[in-house]
Amino acid sequence: MAGQIVLRVESPDGTKRVQVSPTESSYNLFEKVYNAFALTNYGFTLFNDRNRKNEIKSSRSVYLSSLNLKHGDKIYLCPLDPDNIWAIPGPSNAESANGSRSSSVVSTPGSTTSLPSNEKKSSGSTSQVEEDEVDKQLWKLDGKIKRLKDKKYCRHGDNGCCVHCSPLEPYDEEYLKTQNMKHLSFHSYLRKMTAGVAKGKFLLLENISCRIKEGCAGHLPWPKGICSKCQPSAITLNRQTYRHVDNIMFENSELVERFLNYWRITGHQRIGFLYGRYETHPDIPLGIRAIVAAIYEPPQESSRDHVKLLPDEKQDIVNELARCLGLSCVGWIFTDLLTEDMQTGTVKYVRNIKSHFLSAQECIMAGYFQNLHPNPCRYASNGYFGSKFVTVCVTGDEKCQVHMEGYSVSNQCMALVKDDCLVPTKDVPELGFVRESSDKQYVPDVYYKEKDSYGNEVSKLARPLPVEYLLLDVPASTPLTPLNTFTSIKDITKFPVENRLIDGHIQDFDSLCKYLRQFTPLQFYESVSDFHLLLYIATMDMLPMKDSMAPLLEAIQVNDRQAVVEWSKSDVWATLEQLISNTSDSAVSGHVGNGFASAQTESWTCIHCTFMNNSDRQSCDICRLPRDIN
Repeated sequence: MAGQIVLRVESPDGTKRVQVSPTESSYNLFEKVYNAFALTNYGFTLFNDRNRKNEIKSSRSVYLSSLNLKHGDKIYLCPLDPDNIWAIPGPSNAESANGSRSSSVVSTPGSTTSLPSNEKKSSGSTSQVEEDEVDKQLWKLDGKIKRLKDKKYCRHGDNGCCVHCSPLEPYDEEYLKTQNMKHLSFHSYLRKMTAGVAKGKFLLLENISCRIKEGCAGHLPWPKGICSKCQPSAITLNRQTYRHVDNIMFENSELVERFLNYWRITGHQRIGFLYGRYETHPDIPLGIRAIVAAIYEPPQESSRDHVKLLPDEKQDIVNELARCLGLSCVGWIFTDLLTEDMQTGTVKYVRNIKSHFLSAQECIMAGYFQNLHPNPCRYASNGYFGSKFVTVCVTGDEKCQVHMEGYSVSNQCMALVKDDCLVPTKDVPELGFVRESSDKQYVPDVYYKEKDSYGNEVSKLARPLPVEYLLLDVPASTPLTPLNTFTSIKDITKFPVENRLIDGHIQDFDSLCKYLRQFTPLQFYESVSDFHLLLYIATMDMLPMKDSMAPLLEAIQVNDRQAVVEWSKSDVWATLEQLISNTSDSAVSGHVGNGFASAQTESWTCIHCTFMNNSDRQSCDICRLPRDIN
């Protein structure tokens, strides 16, 4: 065509030609380059020279004739983000072609376990989301709060009903005030949102996003352009009226005491992951209770003032082991204990309303873990909304005694942490700080409300941010009648907990022998009913048993003693018993056949080497020569 010129466009992905007219604007040039390279967005700039000094700006009022571009000239394309601009993998983004960056992945600090973020999970429809078992149970309940007949106001018979005794909705505000409940349960909140004529037909729970929406073609990408369509809305922090978990219950106090033993021995702080299950809470309308059955302690470095998580190669095995036992990771626990008086056993009271309940760093950590464990919800736009993951802090109370405090962080906090908008302050633990926008990241304005000196409610920019706007308190306790998913026997030394690198608390084969030595053959069920022991025998270097433990784990889950005893007769356990019986320690203790022999077994002297054997084996433990029974 007359008046048309051809420009060569050089990029990291190769060179292509575009045909333009000198009377066209530079905006049209950007459009043609975008189509020629089949790009996914407008995250690129154009330059007249290879040194990237003379930039060609996209504008509808700047014509190509004014840029002195001639037929056959070469211009240079520079991508702002090479990983996200190319539709077809090229040499500049080989990593994306290999799939190493094909999904948004977040990982626990120091852990090899990764979980796709919520944005990647939204590929399926909401109806296909598999809700937790406790959620399915709660959907079957009407949730009504039953009331007895009022002797003063009710004028009807025993089978009648009036406004004074009719059942209340689970979200009734007056009832919540009289029962001193600060938060609705999540299912009560859903019932409130689905009440009325529509019955939740138009209800859609949206997760907060602090990122610029992708795919806006009307302008250059941030930081060169932004519009109201792709710009995230400003956030005003409000107290969340509901919580996903209403109570945390440890099955027995021994769980916590075993966890605290590390601090009592070393004086160092400790972190653990809580494994248990969710059940309905009978005292909260449509409430959920997290029941903790075991505490797993990941690899970590700790001191009196800090804890650092290390990479955990066994995290996947731990999760699979818990799944086979009917458990899942329901939260995390950490200590913040400083000794006040060694004689009386008191600790310092450092966390209170005058200082802080959780520090900003701990809130960020809690939000991070909650993002790793999203809550499946049928009304969420992407299938997940909030999280049931809880946080437990072990610290001193006002009486300087050790006690537990439970928390979770709000959905707003989860969004700020997920999009890397919230950071801790350096010197003030109770204050966080919302990042400012930069060339690499746009951060929306975040506000919180407080009353000024005149009693007026005013909005303030969250720089800095008091973290109590992000917290939800969750009561944590132990029951009056202890529960035991894992059966134990009194006066038995427990098997060492994993990843405790202190003398007398290291998991090795010798500690396994010493532990099993305490049990008789009739106590085999009790000997293997220990989460830490099961994890050790599943992963021990000498004889890993994880591929053979499925029947054992299933039997422990349903408390089937007979099935556990039958598993003890398997070849893999017999091999382990043979290894134990060949160690010097166990030769003294007397491990034999389908369990463990009593220490009262009659001894005999080998006629060949004169060794005093304490077992009923038919050969000597030292020289391996046969016993002369005649």
